[in-house]
Amino acid sequence: MADLRSPAIILHSPQLGENIGAAARVMRNFGLTDLRLVTPRDGWPNPAADTMSAGAFDAGVSVTVHETLQDALEGITWLAAATARLRGIEKRVGDAQGAAEVAHERLATGKSAIMFGAEKSGLPNDAVAVSDFLMTYPVDVDFKSLNLAQAVCVFCAEWGKLAIGPRADEGDNKAGLGDLAPRDELYRMFEHFEEELERAGYFFPPEKTPLMKDNLRAALIRADWTRQEVQTFRGAIKALALGRGKARVIRED
Repeated sequence: MADLRSPAIILHSPQLGENIGAAARVMRNFGLTDLRLVTPRDGWPNPAADTMSAGAFDAGVSVTVHETLQDALEGITWLAAATARLRGIEKRVGDAQGAAEVAHERLATGKSAIMFGAEKSGLPNDAVAVSDFLMTYPVDVDFKSLNLAQAVCVFCAEWGKLAIGPRADEGDNKAGLGDLAPRDELYRMFEHFEEELERAGYFFPPEKTPLMKDNLRAALIRADWTRQEVQTFRGAIKALALGRGKARVIRED
């Protein structure tokens, strides 16, 4: 049942190896094999994770470790963030079933990821800002505590309901759209845009710069960019910054 097109699970700054192993175990139960770790507290590999995985790593769950979320999002075209708080950022919001349905619908057009935060603090705001979808669970308001591996399990179970049924037709592309832009290309576009805004003095006062950048990225991410659209937008940024027909400086990515 494992499928390389299936969503990646991203654990952002996980603390306990046991939770990583338990998450890997439930992933493999439902056919998910791409596990990405961003700055795990106790490093990797972790013997506690191996014990709790019940053999999931030997059964096909692959683990990659990343120093930044940006690196972990390479190749990802749609991102859901698991969070108990809506953060005041305008996003599409839904539950695990909704996230699984969107990820399943997008199998033919790109690779999705579901991102979970650290056990104590959850996801940082800058990670939430670059997501497409906020995934929340209908937990009891009087007891909201949910273990990290359990949170992963809720999504994986919803994914399993869809994964064992009919797959989307691989040749059925949405409305003739081009290839969706992976997150690494979007990050370069964000950085290019923000560099030019910085030169123009847009970010003022300085203490509000991080929030302003998060809001810009949250607004831009909703466009569901294709690779061609990213190239076009970056060309527009360059034209605005340098002026059409003037000497241009080659920008290295």
